Amino acid sequence: MVLAEKGVGVEVVTADPQNLPRDVLEANPYASLPTLIDRDLTLYEPRIMMEYLDERFPHPPLLPVYPVARAEIRQYIHRVEQDWCPLVDSLLRSRSKDQLANARKQLADGLISIAPIFADKPFFMSADFSLLDCCLAPILWRLPVFDIHIPLTRQTQPLLDYMQRVFTRESFQASLSDWERSIHSA
Repeated sequence: MVLAEKGVGVEVVTADPQNLPRDVLEANPYASLPTLIDRDLTLYEPRIMMEYLDERFPHPPLLPVYPVARAEIRQYIHRVEQDWCPLVDSLLRSRSKDQLANARKQLADGLISIAPIFADKPFFMSADFSLLDCCLAPILWRLPVFDIHIPLTRQTQPLLDYMQRVFTRESFQASLSDWERSIHSA
């Protein structure tokens, strides 16, 4: 999504995590995905990739100019990574019905509880689209896969409006794989 927002052309190679291409295995000591290979640079941590791309391709900026605002966005990204990403991982990997139900409930409750804050600004904690939105949008897009449905209430309306704003962005649509596109096509 960051690359699409920046208008940068890129070759995306889809790889099976169980059978990684040799160049990924040679370049990435963790043999993990995603892996970004840019000339002589290899990155394998998504947040570092996003910040690198924001600095390498500065327009449009996806982090605020001012240090305090940048730090706040980074702190919110950290919270998404700590609070919601483990739940997403659990929903993707767990085989236990109890663990799945617990992760589903925690993620839904967490999103519903913060829904009203989306009424204050057009994007997540910001007047401008940022890397924070790039972190949250893929989670929100995948909610149907996790069997999570945000009900339409006065409390959740701001979150649902935010989702619509982000999902209709040209860069978001351009970043979707065929599988991701199929999530909302049914």
